[in-house]
Amino acid sequence: MRVLERIGSCGVVPVVVLDRVEDAIPTANALLAVGVDVMEITLRTAAGLESIRQVAEKVPQMCVGAGTVITLEQGRRAIEAGARFIVSPGFDHALAEWCLMNKVAVTPGCVTPTEIMAALSLGLSVVKFFPANVYGGLSAMKALSGPFGGVRFIPTGGISEKNLAEYISEPFIHATGGSWLCDKKDIAGQDFEKITALSAEASRIARKPAQDIAVGGQAISAPVG
Repeated sequence: MRVLERIGSCGVVPVVVLDRVEDAIPTANALLAVGVDVMEITLRTAAGLESIRQVAEKVPQMCVGAGTVITLEQGRRAIEAGARFIVSPGFDHALAEWCLMNKVAVTPGCVTPTEIMAALSLGLSVVKFFPANVYGGLSAMKALSGPFGGVRFIPTGGISEKNLAEYISEPFIHATGGSWLCDKKDIAGQDFEKITALSAEASRIARKPAQDIAVGGQAISAPVG
């Protein structure tokens, strides 16, 4: 299964912020215990890049990606470390173009018609919508899906177990992302059982059948998984 199809099938992408590299593998295993086989490790901390490397090397069944990628150099280093997809909070043409040229799945942040059109011009059809709770949430994405019917969104920001079902039920939602599954306090406290329990419930709500995740566009069809 290709990477973006795998993300769509999983339905929920845990956004993981790690302060310690040694927490990376236990966190990945806590997610895998209930079938959540996709995780986004952000580059917000000094531990991010090495954490990606550790999961890629030692937990190969986990599809690990890099989040908060804001420069092309960060993207290159993340892929070298073993990241299988790139998530950016905004749209950067050079980064998105490099990913496509190198057959790397990428979801740039796009919250305006102009940004979505820039993504479409490169052949992308799945974009990040961040922060969703600030930029209008479902109502904004529903409005955008009118003129951009072929685009699917991965919203993050303000998603939780309370509104996950509402988000994932919409046809223009490819998957959802969120940090509530792997809260920094739970990771720091080594409460991996809680991470597993939260992930089990989220996975139950969010998983989509195969026919609901097939979308057009170069990002899906690129053989990156």
